[in-house]
Amino acid sequence: MTVIKPRVSLIGARETPIRPLSSERVWARQYRTRLLVTDTAIILASTIGAIFVRFGFDQATPQVAGFPADYLTLSLLISAAWLFTLSAYRTRDPRVVGVGVQEYKRVVSATALTFGLLAIAFLVGKVEIARGYFVLALPVGMVAVLFSRWLWRQWLIHQRAFDHYLSRALVVGTHREVDYIVRQIQQASGAAYNIVGVSLDTGKRKGPKKQAALERKITSSSREVPVVSDLDGVASAAARLGADTVIVAGRALGGGDYVRQLSWKLEGTATNLVLASPLTDVAGPRIRFRPVEGLPLIQVDIPQFEGGKHILKRAFDFVASGVALVLLAPLFAIIALLIKLDDGGPVFFSQERVGRNGETFRMYKFRSMVVDAEARLASLEQQSEGNGVLFKMKNDPRVTRLGGVLRKFSLDELPQIANIFLGDMSVVGPRPPLPREVRGYENHVRRRLFIKPGLTGMWQVNGRSDLSWEESVRLDLYYVENWSLLGDLMIIWRTIRVLTHPVGAY
Repeated sequence: MTVIKPRVSLIGARETPIRPLSSERVWARQYRTRLLVTDTAIILASTIGAIFVRFGFDQATPQVAGFPADYLTLSLLISAAWLFTLSAYRTRDPRVVGVGVQEYKRVVSATALTFGLLAIAFLVGKVEIARGYFVLALPVGMVAVLFSRWLWRQWLIHQRAFDHYLSRALVVGTHREVDYIVRQIQQASGAAYNIVGVSLDTGKRKGPKKQAALERKITSSSREVPVVSDLDGVASAAARLGADTVIVAGRALGGGDYVRQLSWKLEGTATNLVLASPLTDVAGPRIRFRPVEGLPLIQVDIPQFEGGKHILKRAFDFVASGVALVLLAPLFAIIALLIKLDDGGPVFFSQERVGRNGETFRMYKFRSMVVDAEARLASLEQQSEGNGVLFKMKNDPRVTRLGGVLRKFSLDELPQIANIFLGDMSVVGPRPPLPREVRGYENHVRRRLFIKPGLTGMWQVNGRSDLSWEESVRLDLYYVENWSLLGDLMIIWRTIRVLTHPVGAY
């Protein structure tokens, strides 16, 4: 979404009353203060603590241009520079806190820049400082700041579940566009908006037809959102409802003139104007703005399925799976022994799956069903509780006692780490499909095969078997076209959380 701050104009009268401070600005200021206090405490602790870890209480004295300097003073200067860079990178901006990974990326970038510039400054100034001090202060401080930001984010998300720390939003557009935006925002756990009303574009309707259009209801899974005005009454409705944000959904209604006039009507208020991009399922990093003489062009980067980024992904998969195979070897042995003791059958179950570019491979799992499970599948097809394409049963009679436990915590999928090491799969990717599923794919669904399937993915952290087929496809296609290594790390982290609170695992 693109945020437009209305400009202050001296021409014409305002149509809406001025609200001196919006509810968003109040909670954002309070939240920023908390982050600042936490960041300051952590940075001081990491820089000063590094002195005593490195030197104990017998501190060495660095030399600055031939003159002695105290490490404590130097730590305070480094802390001040670090805090300044965090502020300069807008790491506490309300538009990034609690939403996506931008907050974390800004913290990492600000920290790296701080220590990079300081290293250059110390080199130029001939500051003889212990390397161990830097090696301790930088990673410890950065990890601690990131962890504190994560803790604050969990607190913020919890508060938002009770409609606290949210921006009051008014959505503007046609019924279809408004309905889509409302549902997407209310389904997103990290969304920062509380939709307090919608303003509908009634087109050329007049009289009873226009009134009937305004009386149509906007409903979602959680609640009903009232229709508060037509397009002409957006500014006054925003003031009446105390909206912090007006979201214009879909296409620019009535062309650019409507958006411009609406921004004029919101001048002098504390209300933000947001344009919801019609580019559905396109991640932010792929969108670039290229203004040309007042023409706001939007460039969308085309997905790339080869090149350095994919080489880096393979390197990460190889190293991560290799380390995991070594560390998890004792767990593999325990699970294998338990399966043997349970019914005496084979430990592993292998199945043909379709990988990248339609190539097939054998995928391995710990056996969680009876030995003749495949032969008994046909008799259970009519009882499937899956999404119409995949066969799933919450109480599948073929699952063994031990298998139920393994499936609940996804332990049966651990042997797929070997598939990752061999290059058939990736740590993160679309769900590995069966050949019979692929034969029934529509053309656009085949895009799931453009990258390697994953041990985990968007489907794993968003409901698994509880997802509909359409939603599963949408999530996989979104990942295929928008994946990043940082995004993969976030999905891995979310997977660990899901495994402790399994949803849709059966």
